[in-house]
Amino acid sequence: MSTIHITNGDVAAESLRGALREANRDDRVLALRDDLAVGPLRGADESPDIRADFWQRVSSDGTRDFIGEFADQATELERLVAADSHVVIWHAQSAADQLTLRRVCYHLRNSPQRLNEVRLSIGDLTDPGAWAHSRADQATSVGMFAPAVLRAHLRDAAPISVLRISRLALEWQEVKQANGETRRLRDNTFTSGSFGELDSFLLGQATGAWQPAARLAAALMSANIGFLISDGVALWRCRELAAAGRVRLRGDASSWRTLELCAAGAAQCAALSTCPD
Repeated sequence: MSTIHITNGDVAAESLRGALREANRDDRVLALRDDLAVGPLRGADESPDIRADFWQRVSSDGTRDFIGEFADQATELERLVAADSHVVIWHAQSAADQLTLRRVCYHLRNSPQRLNEVRLSIGDLTDPGAWAHSRADQATSVGMFAPAVLRAHLRDAAPISVLRISRLALEWQEVKQANGETRRLRDNTFTSGSFGELDSFLLGQATGAWQPAARLAAALMSANIGFLISDGVALWRCRELAAAGRVRLRGDASSWRTLELCAAGAAQCAALSTCPD
């Protein structure tokens, strides 16, 4: 029987494909391209448009066909359910990885004999310089691990018990129903949060002087808030704050390279000749 490996995201998938090549295995790798820690989830399994519409709002790339991409992902999941191959879900201790695990368990709950997993944690991250080591929550995603590390864990794939599959599938349904704007993972439990929490952090970093927006984003991305934040989500929140008049931006708002940010207080900005009206 063939084997399909599932990862959260393309970076993890490419690293795992490299590991499989090194091991002379031709197993297929399916990347589920959705950071489930952010955005609405209610109805996501019934209509891919819910997640596509959200990421279309987040993205600054007007050329991407999110509707088509998420429709293709829905078709991939349908094919996965209909197939008879073994499935190996790779996950580390990030909210997005753990939500991907739960979502796949939900879809394959009626075929529990097919489900296997490989668990990774901060202890498996052999690079001492990896920034994940500095996080208080020690959150990791499979994309952080080099192919050589993943290759060493190929032999660790183990069946998921029927009882655990049922519990994980139920947790996925509960998280969907809660439908928070963000989801954090602490002590193996999900709680909902809001984009306002991310905005408050960014506002706390903003000053009356111009500073690289990438610096504020890096602080947000490394903050201990219970989930890993992508640079795309951080950039989106900067744009949303600017649209609400809470900060000011200058430079290309779709790129970190030139983008700068300052607080929007009239008194602060009035003292800065470079701050636009």
